[in-house]
Amino acid sequence: MTPPRRSWRWAAAVWLVLVAAAGGLTLWWQDSAVPQRYGWEETAPTPPLPEGWESACAGATPDENGRALCFVRTR
Repeated sequence: MTPPRRSWRWAAAVWLVLVAAAGGLTLWWQDSAVPQRYGWEETAPTPPLPEGWESACAGATPDENGRALCFVRTR
C-alpha cells in the first residue's frame, strides 16, 4: 500500500507547487506590465468638417439640452 499513497502525495505536491508558481507569475506580470492599449483606442484624430457645414446644419432643431444633430456627407 505504500507506493500508491506516495504517488498520490507526489502528484498533490506537484500540483500545489504549479498552482503557487502560476499565481505568483500572474501577480508579477500584472504589476509589471504597462497598461495595454486596445485597437479602438489608437484611432486617428477626428477629420475636419468640410467647407460650408454651418449652412448645411443651420436648419437643425436643437433638443432640450441645446444639442442639434446634423449629418454632413462628404465624398
